[in-house]
Amino acid sequence: MKKFNSIFFVAIFSLIMVSCGDNNESKRSGGAMASNVAERVYVAPGEHDEYYAFLSGGYSGNLTVYGLPSGRMLKEIPVFSQFPTNGYGYSEETTPMLETSFGFIPWGDAHHPDISQTNGELDGRWVFINENNTPRIARISLEYFETEEIIEIPHSAGNHSSSFVTENTEYVVAGTRFSVPYPQEDIAIDQMKGNFKGPLTFIAIDDKGGMSIDFQLKMPGFNYDLSHPGRGDSHGWFFFTTYNTEEAHTLQEVNASQNDKDFIAAVNWKKIQEYVQNGGGEEIDAKYAHNVFNHSTQTATTTMMDKVLTVDPRDVPGAVYFMPTPKSPHGCDVDPSGEYIIGNGKLSTDLTIHSFSKMLKAIENKEFDGDAYGIPILNFESTLAGVVKNGGLGPLHTEFDDKGNAYTTFFISSEVVKWKLGTWEVLDRQPTFYSVGHNMIPGGNSRKPDGKYMITMNKITKDRYLPTGPELEHSAQLYDISGEKMELLLDFPTHGEPHYAAAIHADKVKANSKKIYRLDENKHENAALNESETRVERNGNEVHVYMTMVRSHFAPDNIEGIKVGDKVYFHVTNLEQDFDVPHGFAMIGANTSELLIMPGQTKTIIWEPKKVGVWPFYCTDFCSALHQEMQGYVRVSGSGSNVPLKWSLDGD
Repeated sequence: MKKFNSIFFVAIFSLIMVSCGDNNESKRSGGAMASNVAERVYVAPGEHDEYYAFLSGGYSGNLTVYGLPSGRMLKEIPVFSQFPTNGYGYSEETTPMLETSFGFIPWGDAHHPDISQTNGELDGRWVFINENNTPRIARISLEYFETEEIIEIPHSAGNHSSSFVTENTEYVVAGTRFSVPYPQEDIAIDQMKGNFKGPLTFIAIDDKGGMSIDFQLKMPGFNYDLSHPGRGDSHGWFFFTTYNTEEAHTLQEVNASQNDKDFIAAVNWKKIQEYVQNGGGEEIDAKYAHNVFNHSTQTATTTMMDKVLTVDPRDVPGAVYFMPTPKSPHGCDVDPSGEYIIGNGKLSTDLTIHSFSKMLKAIENKEFDGDAYGIPILNFESTLAGVVKNGGLGPLHTEFDDKGNAYTTFFISSEVVKWKLGTWEVLDRQPTFYSVGHNMIPGGNSRKPDGKYMITMNKITKDRYLPTGPELEHSAQLYDISGEKMELLLDFPTHGEPHYAAAIHADKVKANSKKIYRLDENKHENAALNESETRVERNGNEVHVYMTMVRSHFAPDNIEGIKVGDKVYFHVTNLEQDFDVPHGFAMIGANTSELLIMPGQTKTIIWEPKKVGVWPFYCTDFCSALHQEMQGYVRVSGSGSNVPLKWSLDGD
């Protein structure tokens, strides 16, 4: 009986404690606590967020812009995918941006944005982002918040370990995820081992942001997953995680997970740069597209390139080394000092931290454990700085604050773990909801990170928001990291699948943001810069309409003499010169998209009428009290008609 009473007492006490715990948790998630958290993310009407955050759109192909701390989406920037909202990839001016050596590709898989840097600090000039499926790198202007340049990466497949920039934006890298024949050839897949390669592409950036492929490094045929540049003393080096050093070609979930350790490839790009500048390397055939948007002409052009310089790392002694890292590493992250390189092994519960200074010493002392295809493998213990023990399950990515702390995401255990650089001590852990991939701290990939906020980008969203059927948007979460403990402040949905993000203090960007396209700087070859220049011209079955728009009419607004089978080019110029007064143009039956045209901008859309009749066009963007009256008509006659070509505005 005494034993029964003891058990009963313990059970009742446990229930009381659990009940108290529930009440405490309830209080934590509501009342004064919730009010305090809400105030910290609240941005009052008319006020601005403190940070711009740029989140990759994954399979949407685009880049989304959010304000922090509010979590408000400010803009979606089309990059690798057609975007009917404003006609990107549909208008004649922007279709060249999506040209590749495979032809016109209307879709992309955008993964890792990175912001340009000067002296290791974010400078707010450009965002670079990679496309995984059809290997490309894009540069987005942070003056216009528009894609200005896209360069295709030849001889690559799965452009994943990209698009990270060196600390003075000398290079952007593009590493291949899938090893392939280099150059491509018809070869049996089971002959992969030793024959496939993993080229790493170094793209030089000039002072105006222009991109050009400087060289490709002909690496062994491993999978190159992620990368980060050195900084400080390690500036001049780039570090890439590898997996599938087994070189398996089937059932890779099992067969590419056999080795106890894979590698971090340490690449001395300054040494290779010097080698190339002195005439080293071999020029080989390579077909790839280089697409550039010109803001003066407001038109993109495509140049097809046919050569690339390739470098065999074995020809440049001291340029490339392998550091063994457990096991199937994904993230590869370098701390703000440039001393520590973190390899996050997906199948390891420990975090392995390598030391750059120890790496140099090991190289000097030739502390090698053999080689891989002629590239020296450094002794594991010789480069090891420390280990974070039992951090969590499924480590993926690490970011850094300004206080010497690191924050690592763990996919399987759905958490972020804060730990101390140098002591490797776990300081805090907080759950994420759910299955976190990347995390991001503003400036976390630079010499000067901020220590105020962190966001996590989570793969699973169920129960975080109102249900929207089987397909849900992904979830991001905002944490306050200014104190000793991380504190979850906010959930907000994100578009597509954000793989990574980059953020910068708004003061470094917003003052330089363009408000309009100046009409006196518009050099578009088909612009009509005032209503007196509007006209309609026929050239065979092509008809060119040089049109203007201003609140609240088109000029011309009545057009006749168009025939079935004609190809009608509407060249439309927005004459407004006020900030935030776009106009739209939509034509019934157009097989492309509408156009959204900013003040001072010219865009072109093609319409091929297929039916006789009188067909309206109209403005799609509500622009004034008389927006509904902003419309016009096109009369379409039969293909053999003799109706003369004429146009008018108000009967003139």
